[in-house]
Parts: sequence; structure tokens; C-alpha cells
Amino acid sequence: MPKLKTHKGAAKRFRTTATGKIKRGHSHARHILTKKTAKRKRQLDIDVLVSTPDRERVEAMLPYGRA
Repeated sequence: MPKLKTHKGAAKRFRTTATGKIKRGHSHARHILTKKTAKRKRQLDIDVLVSTPDRERVEAMLPYGRA
């Protein structure tokens, strides 16, 4: 059986937790920050878990996980 390929775009965007859940960062946190409030920028900096419907799709793109 051939090896499965990791989706490199997904590999750069997602990390797995110790319990196997998948974490992601927020969008809109890189530029045009002057018009965003401090609270909004602070919230965008916190990683969150991938939603349940999207989790299967992300796991398929990362067959070997990511540390």
C-alpha cells in the first residue's frame, strides 16, 4: 500500500492536542490591525478547537497527525 500524502496547507494551519483534538488559529489577525479593538485582537490571538463538522475533513488531510 502506498503512503498517504499530508496536505501541506493543512499541516501549516492545524495542530493536534495531546488528547487528539485539533487546534486552529483565527483569521484576520495579521494586518489592518489599527481599526480593530484591543479586545478583538486579543481574542484573535487565542487558538480554538476545530468545529465537529470540519474535524473529519481536517483529519483526512493530516493522516499522520502533527506534533
